Amino acid sequence: MMKKSFFNRQETAVTALFTGNSIPELLTKVRDAAAKGADGIAVEINNIPPESRTVENFRMLINEVPLPFMFICYRNCKYFGEDDDARQEFLLRAAEAGAEVIDVIGDLYGRVEDELSVDAATVAKQKELIAKIHERGSKVLISSHMHKLPPKSAEEVLQYVTTQSERGADICKIVTNADTEEAFLEAIRTDLLLAKTFDKPFIHLSDGKFNRLHRFMGTKLGLAVTFGVSSYDETLYRQPLISSFKTVRDLIPWDVSGVL
Repeated sequence: MMKKSFFNRQETAVTALFTGNSIPELLTKVRDAAAKGADGIAVEINNIPPESRTVENFRMLINEVPLPFMFICYRNCKYFGEDDDARQEFLLRAAEAGAEVIDVIGDLYGRVEDELSVDAATVAKQKELIAKIHERGSKVLISSHMHKLPPKSAEEVLQYVTTQSERGADICKIVTNADTEEAFLEAIRTDLLLAKTFDKPFIHLSDGKFNRLHRFMGTKLGLAVTFGVSSYDETLYRQPLISSFKTVRDLIPWDVSGVL
């Protein structure tokens, strides 16, 4: 059976996001997410022991279900934390194993508050990594999490994703703050602006009081990918369920592409 993709889709890919402490646990979660209707799988390998982070194990996960896979390893990694170089070696293994997308944080190799480094040497090193990922056949998602900072305007977010795109991203991801009514409305305006003017797949999520509503609405406002869970746990309780996402996405007979 041919695998599906995060790219060239008619609708937002409702993607299961999870981590685990072992490969068997991840395998169980992959099967569960697929059974509950996920369009894709996003695996955070941050808690997996280093000796289990092998090409063979990653390939086994990827081959388990005919869904696209994204691999992630942020600085909350249990074993390598702030060691940006060490974490990327395992993500390169995931690319070699056949992951469609690898997540590269925007301030990799040079932490900054808005998670999008502009230092020339840091950017050059990021581009070298992105080239290695592309050489292995995977696409790159550049992500910048800004939800702990003041809300961003639609024009500011457009500039951020444009910078990510110029750096080599195939998908661009920004997480902003939507803790007030004004920020929520601006988040919706942002989605509309990106859907109308940005020429690559984008993910725009928000945190705060309006985060769940904004995430549900994103499935109708041009997002390439959104993230949910197949079941709740203590770490991902704020993510909507896959089933809830798909109900909203599939029952509302409207999409932004039809009006822009």
